[in-house]
Amino acid sequence: MTKPLDNRIALVTGASRGIGRAAALAFARAGAHVVAVARTQGALEELDDEIRAVGSSATLVPVDIKDMEALDRLGGAIFERWGKLDVFLGNAAILGPITPLGHVQPKEWEQVMTVNVTANWRLIRSLDPLLRASDAGRAILISSGASWKSNAYWGPYSVSKAAIDALGRTYAAETASTNVKVMLVNPGPLRTRMRESAVPGEDPMTLRTPDDLAPHLVALASPAWEQSGKLFDFPTGRVVDFQHPA
Repeated sequence: MTKPLDNRIALVTGASRGIGRAAALAFARAGAHVVAVARTQGALEELDDEIRAVGSSATLVPVDIKDMEALDRLGGAIFERWGKLDVFLGNAAILGPITPLGHVQPKEWEQVMTVNVTANWRLIRSLDPLLRASDAGRAILISSGASWKSNAYWGPYSVSKAAIDALGRTYAAETASTNVKVMLVNPGPLRTRMRESAVPGEDPMTLRTPDDLAPHLVALASPAWEQSGKLFDFPTGRVVDFQHPA
């Protein structure tokens, strides 16, 4: 039986844990060759073992997402090997400090923006020709409800995710007449290490898991997906338009 991502090349950042790991495994089960990007070599090797166990394959890329030149080289390496990229999942992110804006240290702010925003722009810059070379390029960026809730003390993370929404929507507009489709995803509260850091008093067993989200990411990554420039809101299971001011 044909799988939805048979013979597709899918790049996943933050692939060693959480949403990224669940997505990498789901893409592999769906038939994709996974280009797994994360900082930790050991965790990537464990992921590789699991991907092999489900009958698929992976290319491991142990790199710090803040290494912008390495991200540029990654695009070149993918071009040399495959000449295209079918799926880009921009998942890697950090929470940053939960504190009043006036208490955020400049280095903390810059780190959140570098990891959460600039790295994704740099990857789009590097991968755009490869996605356009695919018969059905799919770019998926992980957003957050924090991008529009703008809760007190969540400043760096909220601002970075609002920027991701703008980045994804801009890229969607620029690729509207191509085979590339671009979607944002609000995963909502999931049972992840980041969520535990952000809300330490919460009972994690009340939350859904990255594995629950993963099948939806497979759907967004598939050639059959046709919508672009919209938000998949996992808590409600709906695809929604971004709202304009009244």
